[in-house]
Amino acid sequence: MRPVHYAAWQGKLEPVRLLLQAGANPNEMSLDSETPLHLASQYGSYSVVEALLQYDADPTAKNKQGKTPLDLAAEFGKGSVAELLLKGRHCTTLIANTSHTGVTMHTPLHLAAKNGHSDVIRTLIDAGIDLNRETPNGTALHEAALAGKSEVVRLLIMSGIDVHKKNSHSQTALDIVNKFTPTRAAQDIKQILREAIGGCQAQAIKDYSRIHDRSAISFKAGDILTVLERHPDGRWKGSIMKGGTESIGYFPGDYVQLISRPPSGGKNRIIHI
Repeated sequence: MRPVHYAAWQGKLEPVRLLLQAGANPNEMSLDSETPLHLASQYGSYSVVEALLQYDADPTAKNKQGKTPLDLAAEFGKGSVAELLLKGRHCTTLIANTSHTGVTMHTPLHLAAKNGHSDVIRTLIDAGIDLNRETPNGTALHEAALAGKSEVVRLLIMSGIDVHKKNSHSQTALDIVNKFTPTRAAQDIKQILREAIGGCQAQAIKDYSRIHDRSAISFKAGDILTVLERHPDGRWKGSIMKGGTESIGYFPGDYVQLISRPPSGGKNRIIHI
């Protein structure tokens, strides 16, 4: 790193200004391909970011991990810096975060969601970021669910993210959260996602078991399931609680009868389909 990198990293505005005035290159990269703007953004040095931008620092430059200064501000929760970076003419490029390989490994939204930075997420949404942009890990909702960030999960759903999107392993965010240990956060997220999906209940009318099919769910006649997906080919996906443990899997739709959601204090009503 050069002196301007160290000054930016430490958030020292006057040394940064002196170095820039003396001809320091604001876009010089370290061995990790980080510019002074990367370092100032990661550590939330608003005044240093502002000074670097005035000297034509490139906010679209990427480090070895393919991250821009905005990505780092989002990842580390530096909301004011993220807002400053998005005010410039590169806003569209920054929120698109395109990759020359065609495979996006992260976006600022994914990074903010994974780390629970709701304020940054609101800033990104206001800037017009694509809520449903996908990486191999899925959408930002997958990231938030996997990391146990219930507040972010709720914010993304309220902002209109698609709760039915699947990642490269054909898993929804609800599928992902069901891999958690039974923590309080995991239970809250499961409930939030179920309500968003609008899954109805169903009662089994006959036994079903496919012990050699790991994607299937087993139940007995009379069991109550929550239906999560209904496919036109007759294959449904649902969850069932047994002994305090939840199982999720597929089953034939003709093995159950749908039950409407009961009004407060009322009884379930069978819907014949």
